[in-house]
Amino acid sequence: MIEWLGIRKKEPTVAVIRLSGVIGSTGRGALNDATMGPVIEKAFSKGKPAAVALQINSPGGSPVQSSLIGARIRRLAEEKEIPVIAFVEDVAASGGYWLAAAADEIYGDASSIVGSIGVISAGFGVHELMARNGIERRVYTAGQSKSMLDPFRPEREEDVARLKELLEDIHGNFKDYVAARRAGKLPTDRDLFTGEIWVSRKAVELGLIDGIDHITPHLKKRFGKKVKFRRYGIKKGLLSRFGAQITTDALAAVEERAHYARFGL
Repeated sequence: MIEWLGIRKKEPTVAVIRLSGVIGSTGRGALNDATMGPVIEKAFSKGKPAAVALQINSPGGSPVQSSLIGARIRRLAEEKEIPVIAFVEDVAASGGYWLAAAADEIYGDASSIVGSIGVISAGFGVHELMARNGIERRVYTAGQSKSMLDPFRPEREEDVARLKELLEDIHGNFKDYVAARRAGKLPTDRDLFTGEIWVSRKAVELGLIDGIDHITPHLKKRFGKKVKFRRYGIKKGLLSRFGAQITTDALAAVEERAHYARFGL
């Protein structure tokens, strides 16, 4: 400490933003730009943090919400000239990896799962069940593609082809983003955009992350043992904490559990 002439050296502060859960525009507790936007803005704006750390644990979700959150982080980092460092917990896959790639550097636990740089669309078809039970489907549209991939009628080849075209376009955006954010770090002789996942040690070799480390020891090594942490995240409302909307919460938990289960978590 420098206390000469009453001047005291201010210890560095790191703003820590927790990004945990499924990414989506709807759903209780889902990560999206509407809920995370004010949190991220506050983290970058309160005081002058030496860095912003992202604590990420997400299996992915909406590509648009992933992009919006990532873009907000990049805009603020560049405007305020603050470095951003991501730390992966269990998983940063698909949209979760999009969030991690918004950082200047990415670190994970030795057993963290990262990657899944792909796009998926899942649905169901019940037209045979309806036919067996004598249920007639009546739909009227203006526009021949308005009822594309209606789960209550047989699939049409042109609908599937159109969906695949949309998925390829979104996948292209994902690939371009990762290639730009990890420029110079990715191998040129291997396709990393197949939807495959890796644990951290392999991810380091492939250039998807920068190293294996945990948030507290890493930041103390980087900014000194007396670095202070200012933590930010979504706070649950009073009613939620006392068990309100139990059914909605249970359904959301099941859906989130299914997202994590894809990665063996």
